[in-house]
Amino acid sequence: MPLTRNDLLERLSGMGIVTTTIDHEPLFTVAQSAAVEASLPGAHTKNLFLKGEKGPLVLVVAKTTTEIDLKSLAKKLGAGRFSFGKPELMMDKLGITPGSVTAFAIANDLAQHVELVFDDNLMTHDSLNCHPLENTATTNIARDELLRFIRSTGHEPKIITLSAP
Repeated sequence: MPLTRNDLLERLSGMGIVTTTIDHEPLFTVAQSAAVEASLPGAHTKNLFLKGEKGPLVLVVAKTTTEIDLKSLAKKLGAGRFSFGKPELMMDKLGITPGSVTAFAIANDLAQHVELVFDDNLMTHDSLNCHPLENTATTNIARDELLRFIRSTGHEPKIITLSAP
């Protein structure tokens, strides 16, 4: 069974990680999240679940304002051309549905099939805002604490320049 929002928040608390979570209407796009961005400090994220034609699955976590160059990223990762991961694959590998893609979902990748890539622009901020496994809330977490949580899942995130040169 994949982690739920409550499971995630309990796990973070158990690790001594302090977060702030606010509830809101379901958000499916960056444009819809403008009101939430105004109410929480820190950098807000957008996320992509990608499948490379050469097989790799990649979860991309970027700053909402970053324009992601998928061709360049695919080349850097040796993935071939990227396509968006289908909802069934997303549920199978990350335990989430479209609209709820988040860095926290990597905790559901117990088999280590998904590579996690962070936008280097995002890493310049002290705190980040991510959905807590559902798109009806946003959780603010210190950048270094998010990275500590991710590493506790056995994943080592890559930090890459995602925008076009």
